[in-house]
Amino acid sequence: MDLSKCTVLIVGGTSGIGRELARRFAAAGSTVAVGGRSAEALAELSGEGIGTFEIDVTDGASVARARDAVLARYPELDTVVTMSGVMLLEDLRTPEHFEAAQTTIDTNLVGTIRVIDAFTPHLVGRGAGTFVTVTSGIAFLPFPPMPTYAASKAAVHAYSEALRAQLGGTGVDVVELVPPAVATAGQEKVNPHALPLDDFAAEVMQLLSQSPTPDEILVERVLMHRWAERDGTYDDLVAQRSGALAMLPSRRT
Repeated sequence: MDLSKCTVLIVGGTSGIGRELARRFAAAGSTVAVGGRSAEALAELSGEGIGTFEIDVTDGASVARARDAVLARYPELDTVVTMSGVMLLEDLRTPEHFEAAQTTIDTNLVGTIRVIDAFTPHLVGRGAGTFVTVTSGIAFLPFPPMPTYAASKAAVHAYSEALRAQLGGTGVDVVELVPPAVATAGQEKVNPHALPLDDFAAEVMQLLSQSPTPDEILVERVLMHRWAERDGTYDDLVAQRSGALAMLPSRRT
C-alpha cells in the first residue's frame, strides 16, 4: 500500500489507535477522513486538517448518511478502515451481562458489517481499493473477563476471511489489523504492560507499506496470540489469563 497516495476513511478514529493511525496516514501524505460520535474529538481532528464525519455504527441510517457525505466530499475514496469497538467486562454467572454482550456484538461485529456494506458498492465500482478490518489478539487467545469482546473479534476475523474470498477478482483487498494490548486510555487500566501506542502505530505503518500488503497486519507483540494454537501454548496461556477473572467486581474478595 502506498501510504502517500491513499484517500482513507477511518471509522472509529476519534481516539486511541484509530486517531493515531489517522494522524500517521496524514503525515505520510494521504488524504484522511475520520468518522465517529464524539463532537469534541471530531472538532479537534478537523482543526488538524483531517476530514470529519459524524457516524454511529449501531445505527444503519447514520452509517448511510455518513457514507453519502463522505463520497460527496471524497469521491476518490479508496481505503476504508472500520474499527469502532467497545471492550466490556462481563460476569457470565449473572444475567445482567447480557446487555453488555448485545452492545458488544452490535458495535464490534454488526457495526463492522454495516460499514463494509455501505462502502462495498463504491470500492467494487471503482475496481480498486482496500477494506481494513480491526480484530484483536483476543480473537485468537481469549481474555476470559471479556468473553463477548473475544467472540465479536473472532467473528470479525472470520468475516474478513470470507469477505476477502468473495471480493476476489474485484480489485478490492481486505486487510485485517490484529492489535495486541496497546496503551490507549482503556488498555492502560487493564494491562500496564500494554505496547506503547507510538511503537504499535510505527510498526503497523511499516507493515502496511509493504508491497503486496499482507492479509494480516501482525506486529511482533501479537504473534504469541495469533499462533498460540499452532505453537501448542494455547491452553497454558488461557489458563494464565483466567487469573484476570479476579478483576470482575463479583469475584473480588
